[in-house]
Amino acid sequence: MDESNWRIVMLGKTGAGKSSVANTILGEPLFKTNTTANSETSKCQAETKTLNGRSITLIDTPGFFDTAVSEEELKTELIKCITECAPGPHAFLIVFKVEKFTEHEQDVIKTISECISKEVFQYATVLFTHGDQLDEGQTVEEYFHQNQLAKELLENCGGRCHVIDNKYWKNNQQDEYRSNQFQVKELLKTVDQMVEANKGSCYTNQMLQSVEEEIQREEEELIRQSSGNMTRKEARKLAKFNVFNNLKFKLASIASTALLGGLYGMLTMVQDVVKVLKKYQPEPEKSQASVEEPEGAAAEQTASTFVAEVAVKGGVAGYHAADEAPQDVAEKAAEAVTEEGTACP
Repeated sequence: MDESNWRIVMLGKTGAGKSSVANTILGEPLFKTNTTANSETSKCQAETKTLNGRSITLIDTPGFFDTAVSEEELKTELIKCITECAPGPHAFLIVFKVEKFTEHEQDVIKTISECISKEVFQYATVLFTHGDQLDEGQTVEEYFHQNQLAKELLENCGGRCHVIDNKYWKNNQQDEYRSNQFQVKELLKTVDQMVEANKGSCYTNQMLQSVEEEIQREEEELIRQSSGNMTRKEARKLAKFNVFNNLKFKLASIASTALLGGLYGMLTMVQDVVKVLKKYQPEPEKSQASVEEPEGAAAEQTASTFVAEVAVKGGVAGYHAADEAPQDVAEKAAEAVTEEGTACP
């Protein structure tokens, strides 16, 4: 488990401003944002930057709890999120706007409470956006004090709560509370304290650990095939890409609700996903001929192996085609080898 890097997953309803929050925290526009009411984040995105001597990976997610995307699209992005945050996140940021809590917001909070286990809340902090909606001198805790659902959510998260404003608080030096620089510093301090309280561990479960094991196996194989010419960082990135594509096949029969529950700690859903993953795990004590594979698994493994072999020769050219089937990715990587003749940087 890499404890030198914080993995932080951002959760929240569509339009809450998660992408803008990520840019504010990292201090540069790495995440695409949208000024309309529609959700900009329809795909999972992860970006890493060093802040105050600490490497931070922010994982921006679609509106898992209220998104209108199709089941298959949601499933794909959930699998990508699982792959990116394995073996588990050090923190969850639950993002809401400073606004009146309507039935919509209340439904999102109920869904989060139902889908997330109590253990996850030990790693969660609530972060409010649109801080300019607060009255002068008012704190965000005071603003939501009268809302029972919001109050319960804050209590579940150990009272951890921060507020920023992606538009108006960028350069505010007059009021420390209404300064993004101050709030981001305090937020990172809260995450630091939370990680310390959790004895330096990240949130994990059997499903996330199983995915991490797959990534590590793939990583070692890529390094072996490259005869040591691939760096650990390059191998890790490509291993995630290969495992993501493999998981799309392996978990094709798993509903997005089960994946969501598996990621956030619902025991029965974790077990359901792990059962599927274990069907595909190699059994070293048996010969290759004696291992029974599910229908299509042999073809999938062949495609996956081809992706790995070609990618070692052609670099990570196929990495950005992560939404495509392994066969399509293999073709793109093979084309890169033919056209470029050298590994991509």
